[in-house]
Amino acid sequence: MGSNELTFWDHLDVLRWTLVRMAVAVVLIAVVAFIMKDELFSIVLAPRSSGFVSYRLLGVEPFSISLMNTGLTEQFMVHMRTALFAGLLLASPYILYELFRFVSPGLYSNERHYAVWIVGAAYVMFLLGTAVNYFVVFPLTVRFLGTYQVSPDVANMLTLQSYIDTLLGMSLVMGVVFELPVVCALMGRMGLISSDMMSQFRRHAIVAILVVSAVITPTTDVFTLFAVALPIYLLYEVSIQIVRITKRD
Repeated sequence: MGSNELTFWDHLDVLRWTLVRMAVAVVLIAVVAFIMKDELFSIVLAPRSSGFVSYRLLGVEPFSISLMNTGLTEQFMVHMRTALFAGLLLASPYILYELFRFVSPGLYSNERHYAVWIVGAAYVMFLLGTAVNYFVVFPLTVRFLGTYQVSPDVANMLTLQSYIDTLLGMSLVMGVVFELPVVCALMGRMGLISSDMMSQFRRHAIVAILVVSAVITPTTDVFTLFAVALPIYLLYEVSIQIVRITKRD
């Protein structure tokens, strides 16, 4: 039976099994990540000490941040949540594939071509955003906030939950922020924006970028703010060129 002959309930059944396969993939990978606890948290906890690769490249002075647990179930729940996030991240290519399989029968050939490029670009940019956060933004934030003291008499006692929540939250935010070129390409294709318009409002965009960067990294460290703002500004400049090319096509 062709996709155009399917009834509403048939489509609903296809969607249900699509969601089931996606959920199974996420759970299976999350279980593997949960079992590989040492490997998982060696990656997650790496930015808390000066041995992390980003600190070595920047020549940061030796430091180490100790994490503590304050709840009976906190470590277990953090373990589960981190494994689930890893499952979602690693299973995302399969999730996108299943979603595309579900919607592609209803698309024309040219629409299917653009959908592949848009979904692929969005996925790559999200991964790039999380990578920039893990290797640049989060380490700088952790080092500043984790070692900051109003007085030598006041020791920092950071909880594991606070550390993980900050890492996962900032990874999500940076992943979304890095979708800027994809969103601009779509808006340019629909005629909602133009490269000339984006160039004209460049100064306003810089102010907005600084505000967003300050929200992402709530520190008073100018270097950290610049490290966040610079990639976003470069994304804006790349978006201008993408919109210009998209309009030309």
